[in-house]
Amino acid sequence: MAVKLPVYMDNHATTRVDPRVVEAMLPYFTEKFGNAASRNHEFGWKAEEAVENARGQVARLIHASPKEIVFTSGATESDNLALKGVAEAYRSKRNHIITQATEHKAVLDTCKRLERSGLPAREAGCEVTCLPVASDGRVSPEDVRRAITPKTILISVMHANNEIGVIQPVGEIGKIAKQAGVIFHVDAAQSVGRIPVDVERDGIDLLSISAHKLYGPKGVGALYVRRKNPRVELAAMVDGGGHERGLRSGTLNVPGIVGFGKACELCEKEMTEEGERLRVLRDRLKSAIVTGLDGVTINGSLERRLPNNLNLSFAGVEGDALLMGINDVAVSSGSACTSATLEPSHVLRALGVTEELAHSSVRFGLGRFNTEEEVDYVAGRVIETVKRLRELAPLYEAAKPRASR
Repeated sequence: MAVKLPVYMDNHATTRVDPRVVEAMLPYFTEKFGNAASRNHEFGWKAEEAVENARGQVARLIHASPKEIVFTSGATESDNLALKGVAEAYRSKRNHIITQATEHKAVLDTCKRLERSGLPAREAGCEVTCLPVASDGRVSPEDVRRAITPKTILISVMHANNEIGVIQPVGEIGKIAKQAGVIFHVDAAQSVGRIPVDVERDGIDLLSISAHKLYGPKGVGALYVRRKNPRVELAAMVDGGGHERGLRSGTLNVPGIVGFGKACELCEKEMTEEGERLRVLRDRLKSAIVTGLDGVTINGSLERRLPNNLNLSFAGVEGDALLMGINDVAVSSGSACTSATLEPSHVLRALGVTEELAHSSVRFGLGRFNTEEEVDYVAGRVIETVKRLRELAPLYEAAKPRASR
């Protein structure tokens, strides 16, 4: 079968909306266009019913109650609401936050803001502890335990990393947080819909989700907020009409929410089979590339990793030059949210990867619509292009690494 170009393998940045999701959304742009907050006519009732149905679909995927789902514009807003909302709600009691070095910038930059200047009307900012990770990309639960102080109010650790796909030990950290009476927030933008997520099993109190990472539309997401054992209090960051139980005011994006819910329903049904298929494709891609090239390094743990992720460094090659050389393949050199910066990936640097190798890294994110033929084509293009670029850099042979994996 001929490969249709360009090939898309940047599914950590965003996913194509599943046609079944589009089909579910379409009526809510036209004949069912009501505002879900309009409570006095049928247009509003139908919109509200659709929103509540979607709330249930999202909740089921993460083993939560529909009443614990707050709709937002995406995981970045959810992260901000979680961190700033907790810091504001509990500021008179405790002000210490624990996170780790490979978090998404939506968490790290929010922590910096809270640390630097606190929130409006605050005289002092929060105290933030940012823990290191091991060379495999995972934070130590014992480091988390040791970092807790009597002032600690929140631990924020992502489930799966957006660059290297490494899965953090959130279950162990959740138990530690519960024992210490500390709220536990998880950025699960990359994991929900790709691997099982259970907020009850893992002791998660706040969880951020984004629809466009799981074959839903852009511009919609959710924050799970635990309602009991313990009940988590949040200060609203957006004031207005009191939507979403007062936690996030603003007219709800009904078509987007409907699509989000449908995407979650599909993931709940198909995730296990799809995950295994993507793992096979990922391993096929890895095997072809590391067999065809020397000087290739796999970044992060391969065992504790999302099934669709592969992050490789190519010694002697600039990542941007490689991307330009395979311009009929959509991959990335890091997070889509930081691709405009010339700085090496903060994630790879946290793993101890040298600046040179960090600049040579490429992230492959496979997805629902990728095929074996596409995998083989991409592997061939990468091998061909890396060899050509190395021929243009004669110093590579002299500095060839002693071993590759």
